[in-house]
Amino acid sequence: EDSQVLMADHVPSGLLEACVVVGASEDKLKDVCQQVDGTTDMPVLDPEVLQVHVPPFVTKGNTGESGGHGTFSRVQRRESFIQKDERPVSAPSDPVEAESTKVVGVPKEIDLMALSHLCFPGRVHLTDEPKEEQFHFLVLTDVFGNQTHGVVLRCYRPFQEGSVIYPDGHWSSKKTSKLYTAHAICVISKHPYYNALKDCLSCFLVQLRTCRLSEEMVKEFAAKLSLVPIPPPGQLHVMFNLRPLMVFLPAREDKDLPAVDLDLHLPFLCFTSEQILQIITGILMEQKVVFFSADWSRLTLVAECFLLYIQPLRWQHPYAPILSHQMLDFTMAPTAFIMGCHLNQFQEVAAETVDLMLINIDDGTVSSSCHETVDIPDIPFASAECFIKRSQKLQLQYDLEVCRQGAGADINEMRMLRRQWQQNLNRDIQKITLELIVNTFRDVSSHLNYEHRVFNSEGFLNNRELADQPFYKKVLETHIFHSFLKDRLNRKMDVFTRMVVFVQMIIISATVHTFDQSFMSSLTSNHPFLSRHFYLRGFMNTLCSKRLDALSDFQSLYKTDIEIFPSGLVKTLVDSLEKDERSQADGRPELKRLISKVMKDNEIVLVQTDDPVKNFKLPKSHMQPDDFVKHIQESGVVKDVATIYRLFEALTLGQLKQVDPELFGMFYTSWKETGAKAEDIDLPAEVMQFLDANECVYKLSSCVKTNQGVGKIAMTQKRIFLLTDARPGFVEISKFRDIEEVNISFAPLLLLRIPSLKIKSSLKKEVFEASLKSECDLWNLLIKEMWAGRKMADEHKDPQYMQQALTNVLLMDAVVGCLRTQKAIAAASKLAYFDMSMMVPKTTSEMLKHKINPSLDLPTPQTVHVLLYTPGQLYYSEADATRNPKLWCALSGGRVVVFDATSWSMSQNSIQVGYCQLNCMLRLDKDQVWIASQDSIIYIIDTRSMSCNKQLTEHRHEVLDFALDESDKMSIQMYSCSSDGTVILWDVSTLKVKKQFNLTCGRLVSIQLFNGSLWCCKLTTVSLGARDQLWTSCSDSDELCLWHSEDLTKPVLRIQLQNCPGVNCMIKVKNQIWVGCRGQRLGHGRVRGKIYVVNTEEHSVEKELMAHTDSVQALCSAEGRYVLSGSDCQDGKIAIWKVE
Repeated sequence: EDSQVLMADHVPSGLLEACVVVGASEDKLKDVCQQVDGTTDMPVLDPEVLQVHVPPFVTKGNTGESGGHGTFSRVQRRESFIQKDERPVSAPSDPVEAESTKVVGVPKEIDLMALSHLCFPGRVHLTDEPKEEQFHFLVLTDVFGNQTHGVVLRCYRPFQEGSVIYPDGHWSSKKTSKLYTAHAICVISKHPYYNALKDCLSCFLVQLRTCRLSEEMVKEFAAKLSLVPIPPPGQLHVMFNLRPLMVFLPAREDKDLPAVDLDLHLPFLCFTSEQILQIITGILMEQKVVFFSADWSRLTLVAECFLLYIQPLRWQHPYAPILSHQMLDFTMAPTAFIMGCHLNQFQEVAAETVDLMLINIDDGTVSSSCHETVDIPDIPFASAECFIKRSQKLQLQYDLEVCRQGAGADINEMRMLRRQWQQNLNRDIQKITLELIVNTFRDVSSHLNYEHRVFNSEGFLNNRELADQPFYKKVLETHIFHSFLKDRLNRKMDVFTRMVVFVQMIIISATVHTFDQSFMSSLTSNHPFLSRHFYLRGFMNTLCSKRLDALSDFQSLYKTDIEIFPSGLVKTLVDSLEKDERSQADGRPELKRLISKVMKDNEIVLVQTDDPVKNFKLPKSHMQPDDFVKHIQESGVVKDVATIYRLFEALTLGQLKQVDPELFGMFYTSWKETGAKAEDIDLPAEVMQFLDANECVYKLSSCVKTNQGVGKIAMTQKRIFLLTDARPGFVEISKFRDIEEVNISFAPLLLLRIPSLKIKSSLKKEVFEASLKSECDLWNLLIKEMWAGRKMADEHKDPQYMQQALTNVLLMDAVVGCLRTQKAIAAASKLAYFDMSMMVPKTTSEMLKHKINPSLDLPTPQTVHVLLYTPGQLYYSEADATRNPKLWCALSGGRVVVFDATSWSMSQNSIQVGYCQLNCMLRLDKDQVWIASQDSIIYIIDTRSMSCNKQLTEHRHEVLDFALDESDKMSIQMYSCSSDGTVILWDVSTLKVKKQFNLTCGRLVSIQLFNGSLWCCKLTTVSLGARDQLWTSCSDSDELCLWHSEDLTKPVLRIQLQNCPGVNCMIKVKNQIWVGCRGQRLGHGRVRGKIYVVNTEEHSVEKELMAHTDSVQALCSAEGRYVLSGSDCQDGKIAIWKVE
């Protein structure tokens, strides 16, 4: 039996989640019997849970014990309900027969206390005559947002048959009138099968009318329902016979959508189309919505209809379509909600709360608790007009549909006809409401940046009609819309997406049948219909089981527009190939590459965009360096990995190389307190006027004596100053760039030597001196780091050095604050990164204009593999920054970062171009950038949309270089080469291969067009000079060779590059050759990357530039005015040089 229970616990849940019987207890009914004399009003009782039945209906232990009662249990998500055995009231009390109980495991999302009130929202009324049975519907939501759905049957049965029991237990023969009380039977399911559960209870009611309500009867009924399986999404429905009815369970259309088992046209019978739109608008704007009706059954059904109308948007707030009288205070909640109340409570609810949207289902009115009308913006006019016209064509009256039909003799056949009519009507209504949502939000996708998960709300609003903007401004701020956006960014294939695609396909289909061979041949690769044609034809071939033809179409689509490439469908198609089909596909190179690409992409584990946000928690165990890096990054203290390792060295100075949780907690607390102290510094207005607008105080000393008076020393990111009590309260000590010297001196005082800090500024004759005492060492360390950082920033033209110095200073302060020992200063000094030895030579400083960091938002610097400068356009609107000149930077892992070259600010966070190293970039016309990748693919970037929609996959090995042939302006051609010696000539306009040849030269590195010839280079870097001159070098050579194109037997000249480990790249700019070299090792783990500037006329090295701390990997020219250099990952910076 235990094994039976264990198996039952793992059986998927069926139709029934629980069956609950609710009513007045026998004890209370006995008391009422003594009070009723026929002259007083019938009393009202509070409902109680009398029975609970939950699956699995398997008994633990010996079923013969305890009068046949066992303990029902389900391990997961259950709580106990202790249910007493019922005893006949006429049975004498027997001490031997103690009252037995049984414990029933109740699903935790079901609140039995609340359920009893929802089964009787108007409490339990006694009557002296039987009443008609009634049904109503429930939605139960737990604190986690999980919903269960219930249908309640309330039926009356007599509880007094003419005799009364007195308190002493004796019967009276006094005849009284018969009294009736209501019992509610509530069946609960995880799925919204309202009509089906109502049919089940109707069948049970037939049985109930012929016999007394007993526990065994309810239990048997519940057990039957628990065995009914839920149909999977699709077209497979479930029907079962419960006698006298056949009960129908419709399947869900989609796994993410609920089943639709109610009459969706009910709101159309109660409200006008305009009112329905008004209610939908209120829900989309997350108003406080309250439905009212004198019939409890209407509340849930109508509310559920409206939530189905807005799909795929999902309501995110409290939802209680029925509130009992005891729950009316829920309508005073401060958040948005949808609730339902009895019509008798309309005035009470309206008077207690403002800003409610009051919807009277019975009268068909929509009003506000503050105004007679609801003051919210209208839904966009075009969407509303379409909805109203479509809804007017709905056939809402079933009687009109069956006028021509005869009277049916079979009830189940009649019900089937009614159900089919209702299903068709539901589908029509869902199409109309989905069309309303699509018309309203269709353009959202065109304002999404999927790579960076950004929605351009400003651009979206600007493209709306002026009259529609108030609606969108409110909706764009709601949780509903944010959840909808998340689904769009995740490219969720839901009903909204399918409708959009369906509309697009209808438009395409209207033109596809007109395609003939001549028209297809006239389409270029850039024609907007071509990719859609491949998509549609591939889809049709898939439906017709022409799998190889479908794959061929999708291969063509992959080359023309990867944006709409259905990777999931193609993966399924590949998996479904028969053995002979797979052999045929492998025999066709283009299909084999597509299959390989799809399977490879399927293996890549992508970051889940919908991962829950973690709250940072302090570690509880000792941390090695890698664990320490992880926890520091999660805490938000600092992101740079190199800085975190220096912090680790500081905290572990003189001890085992691990950080214990207590020390981590002390450091984290010190860091937070340091930031809090800085934020709490409130400078007087007369002091603020001396500071720049963005200047903040990050460190403030205690009150000290100085040669400028008594006060506190303050440090900002730009200067240090003395904050005095005397007016004006501000005495500038020095800006960091003006400091000449910082040191500590000692003044004798009796037997002590008191330390003081001395700061010499280039702008002042007098040296500033402050008696900082115990703070002296720390301030000396902080000021020197900021001074060095400022010098580095100025000489390297890189403002990030100053930001890094400020981060180091704040970390030093936090380390000293948490250690509070003699070694604290020594530990903090481990974080000092800058020193004067890092200054650049004078020549470098004069030539260097600026430095930028393309890895700014990454935890570690990335290698700059390729640089490309693209000029801007002369004629464009000043507001259109997309036409500014740009700097394209290829980093590791296929990441491309784009900078606006007018301000050197990052204009595009990143574009993902595959996942491998990128080797070359080249601009074609003003709308395309071609990128060569290590994965053998040429990616084509659309510079208008900044997205990669096209790929060329003809190469088999790593693509390394491009050469552009513009000799014929009418037919521009592009050469590309791969490492295996393959060279392909492309027709740029059609993206087709015009010619292909292979060189048996080993590894082909680069290609150049020169004097009508294509020069193919093996292990050599080539730059073209003037007058038939070529300059070459190798990655392992320190020589630069000059060749004459007419005599290639030996170089004309060799130029020695001193201290050059090898050449990585070089370009010609005006009369100069700029040569980027491999990094030179300097010791202590430091590397120096050098650039040589060679004069092509004098054949000599003019300058040696040293601004990179790693190998120079890439060079490019910006219109001959600037040269840009990028370095390897230890540095990862881009330097911008002036060309003289």
